Amino acid sequence: MLNRRTIENLNYIETVDKIVIFNNHIRTFWSRAEGWAPIKAADLLSKSRLDWLVSLSHSLYNWKEETNDNAIQGDLILAWANLGALVEGNMKFFLSVYYEDYKADKNIPMRWNKQVDPDSTMMNELILFFNKSIWDDTEKEDKSNWLKEVQQERNAIHAYKDRDIGNFHLFRQHVKTYLLFLLNLLSRVPYPDDIYGPDLSF
Repeated sequence: MLNRRTIENLNYIETVDKIVIFNNHIRTFWSRAEGWAPIKAADLLSKSRLDWLVSLSHSLYNWKEETNDNAIQGDLILAWANLGALVEGNMKFFLSVYYEDYKADKNIPMRWNKQVDPDSTMMNELILFFNKSIWDDTEKEDKSNWLKEVQQERNAIHAYKDRDIGNFHLFRQHVKTYLLFLLNLLSRVPYPDDIYGPDLSF
C-alpha cells in the first residue's frame, strides 16, 4: 500500500489522479454489490451517490493553482468544501459496507431515540463513531485531529464569520493526507476475492 513517504513524493496532479482512481473503483464495484454483500448493505450502497464521489474527486483538479487574486479566498473556501465532502462521503461509504455491524454497534449515532443510518450521519457523529468503534488507540488521535481540522475549514462555506482558512499550500497537503486516509479505509474493506479489490501498492 502507498505510504506517507510515497505520497509526499507525488505532485498535486498525481495525488488527485490516484484519488480519482480509488473513488472510481468504489463507484464501479460497490454500487453493484448485490449477490454477495448483505442485502441491506447492498441496497444502501446501490442507492447512494457514489458517482458524486468520483465527480468531486475530479473537482480537485480545479485547485491545482490560484488564478484570480480577487477569487483566491473564495476558491479556497470552495476547495475546502470539496475536500470535506469527499472525506465525509468516504466515511459514510465505509459504514455502509459494514452496515449490519454498524446497526448492531452500541455507539451508533441516535437522534430522537432512533438509529441514524450512515447516509444521514453528520460529520461530528462520524468522527465520534469512528473514534469509539473503528480506530484503535494508536491512530485515533491523529485521524480525529485531522478530520476536525478539515471539518473546521470546510465550514467556512458558511461565509460570514471570520475564521482562519489557511492557504492553498496547506490545502494541497491535506489532499495528500486525504489520499492516505482513503487508502486506509479501502484496506479495511472486505472483498469476495482479492482480484476484486483495488491495487493499493502502486
